[in-house]
Amino acid sequence: MKRIMLFVLLMAFAIMSSLTVSAQKDDFNGTWRLDPTKSTLAEYTPILTRIDIRISGDSLLTERYYDTGDGQEYPFIENVVLDGKEYSITIYEMPRKTKAVWSEADGTLVVESVTTFMGDMGTQDFVSRESWKADKTKNSFTISYKNKMGSAESEGALILNKVNPVQ
Repeated sequence: MKRIMLFVLLMAFAIMSSLTVSAQKDDFNGTWRLDPTKSTLAEYTPILTRIDIRISGDSLLTERYYDTGDGQEYPFIENVVLDGKEYSITIYEMPRKTKAVWSEADGTLVVESVTTFMGDMGTQDFVSRESWKADKTKNSFTISYKNKMGSAESEGALILNKVNPVQ
């Protein structure tokens, strides 16, 4: 009898855990705009001003919009599977490798990327590690980041507000 009760409790826990993860995935879907007053903006790098996110099953589709300081937005679309494998695309003639995976420990989505570009000193890599967390009650989305380019490192958080859901 104790074994049956333990089995039932474990099954209930597993079902509740999967429902929580599913709800978290849905919390990311939508269009998010940067709140520069609440964000830590890295110097000398393009700034993410908006991101459209669509998570469906294990697929993560994003359209990111960056401002490079000239007042224009530069978008790019990226589609990866949330399996931790590395996926490659080319953005404005720059190769980019990205992998994404759910963190079981805290329910965040971890997105790591390396974008290679031609700089003043030749080929350079822009390495980024982002931890994504949505707060449904505040309609906000936080991307905590750690960036590295050459010997320069920066870290901080971007706070974005939900504009509307993605259909």
